[in-house]
Amino acid sequence: MSRSDSDHAGARGWRLELSAGGVLVRRMRGRWWLAAVRPRRERDRPQVWALPKGLVDPGEQAVETAVREVYEETGIRGRVRRKLGDVRYVYTWRGERVFKVVSFFLLTPLSGRLGELPPGMEREVAAARWLPLDEAPALLAYRGEREMAQRAVEALRELAL
Repeated sequence: MSRSDSDHAGARGWRLELSAGGVLVRRMRGRWWLAAVRPRRERDRPQVWALPKGLVDPGEQAVETAVREVYEETGIRGRVRRKLGDVRYVYTWRGERVFKVVSFFLLTPLSGRLGELPPGMEREVAAARWLPLDEAPALLAYRGEREMAQRAVEALRELAL
């Protein structure tokens, strides 16, 4: 995040929140797939497909958070290939304005099995699935995450993976 983003959020009296996540991809049956999760929700909120992500812990770099969150929410340990970009938005939590920045990274699998989550993570994740990467813009719920999936397609072409 640039200094101007941080200054802008602070100047408005908003709380700054930093998160990171990953677009974990693998090639199967001749096409690219991404790991998506259904976060566990309260009953009145709709079920959605999203990318694994979470808050950056104190002392942690965004790239480390992305690797950790991908593992915790999908069960797969991944290797970072490159940063895809940042998604920025503002939301209100308990009457407080929050300026949120989520950094996303492209990852490929190293080990693990999709859906075999570390103990306790089933409280956060209802399901994890491989979704066709080229269909992600129609399947992912959030605009910024759909954009990151598109950037993953472009990065895969550039990296010739």
